[in-house]
Amino acid sequence: MTIDLVRGIFTNRTLNLRSIKAIGYDMDYTLIHYRTDDLERRAYEITRDRLSAKGWPVAHLQFDSGSVVRGLAVDLELGNLVKATRFGYVIRAAHGTRILNYEEVRNAYAGTLVDLAETRYEFMNTLYSISEGNLFAQLVDLFDTGSLPMVRSYSELSSAVQRALDRTHVDGRLKAEIHADPDRYVVPDPEVVEALLDQQLAGKHLMLITNANWVFTNQMMELAFAPYLPAPMTWRELFPTIIVSANKPSFFSHDHHFYRVVDEENALLRPHTGTLDEGSVYYGGNAMVLEESLGLSGDEILYVGDHLFGDVHVSKSMFRWRTALILRELEAELRAMVGFQETEGNLMGLMAEKGELEHERAQLRLAALHEEFQNGGSGEQTSSGLDRIQSLVTALDDQIAPLARESGRLGNPTWGPIMRAGNDKSLFARQVERYADIYTSRASNFLFETPFAFLRAPRGSLPHDA
Repeated sequence: MTIDLVRGIFTNRTLNLRSIKAIGYDMDYTLIHYRTDDLERRAYEITRDRLSAKGWPVAHLQFDSGSVVRGLAVDLELGNLVKATRFGYVIRAAHGTRILNYEEVRNAYAGTLVDLAETRYEFMNTLYSISEGNLFAQLVDLFDTGSLPMVRSYSELSSAVQRALDRTHVDGRLKAEIHADPDRYVVPDPEVVEALLDQQLAGKHLMLITNANWVFTNQMMELAFAPYLPAPMTWRELFPTIIVSANKPSFFSHDHHFYRVVDEENALLRPHTGTLDEGSVYYGGNAMVLEESLGLSGDEILYVGDHLFGDVHVSKSMFRWRTALILRELEAELRAMVGFQETEGNLMGLMAEKGELEHERAQLRLAALHEEFQNGGSGEQTSSGLDRIQSLVTALDDQIAPLARESGRLGNPTWGPIMRAGNDKSLFARQVERYADIYTSRASNFLFETPFAFLRAPRGSLPHDA
């Protein structure tokens, strides 16, 4: 089976799927993908209306899907959204909804590195961040005009947005709308069922570990899976272990108790102690008991999710599980990059030519100094050569500039590709590299790699490899 580049699985650390005994999956934006613009717009609107009902002057605000992307950092001190390189250098920033120019970025972040360990920064590491970042940026604009006397700082503003948005995802209204109109919100993917059936056939113990409650989980898995399962199989038969309301990342970092769902129709719970039984639905709990129940640990378990922190970072850091990150927006970016390939080649050629000229110019400058020091020469000939090279470099810059701008807009016209920051890896890419063993655009891409595949990481590149 030929694998389309955009459906590939990309490997940071070599992973032998044959050695994996259990595979856990998140649900939202992992097993089930949503139409991001529609879902995040609705989450935005409900949250905006909630704030408006509390007296916030926000009723006029409108969702702008392209204004933010996953992988930005929120600067709670300055009220900025920033994109940084893997080393923390800010290359692009917006204050509220206004994109800062080069001088403004340099003045704001000269000598400052974005360190995600600092409380000053919050990281937009999931697609749910799109609605949050959108609303935060617009509220920064209002805050700066004095229109939000109920908050005193950008940090308070961010907390208020988070609380309101969390409430939107918890109170059931958005979930009810998704279930009532799945064609509007859910992207069908029959291949994910095929991939899971292959894994089950290969003897993998499949687990569903989601923060969604049981009622919503059952409704959505039935909608997304039932049409594509061989009759009379149900989605429940794919997953011997089902854990809902898992409260990730606390599921991996705290010793919460399990509850068994004893009345699935009414979601009634009973405290549970001891190991987990296959076929039952559990609420809450913790990864330590799960490991004991499976008789597995560490690199025998693969967990697949879309949340860089809640799914991938914590499971890797706390339990050394193997990890896979779902990055759906990667598909559009890869298609854009493939379409840009010829132009990228031209750009690289021009950059190489400029590099040679700059080397020649540096040599001429040094020669002029030697001539002046040794012979007291005027350096007129050298000066003429420098003028010639400068004119060639200027002409090249005129060709390079529009191509470089076009390259920087791949994926998003404002922020560019999520894994790149100029010529460097982005801070988001560094986090993916650090915590995700593999990453891919959707869970169904496992269909194109058998459950016995040996996923090899490419040889790491170093500057001197070239």
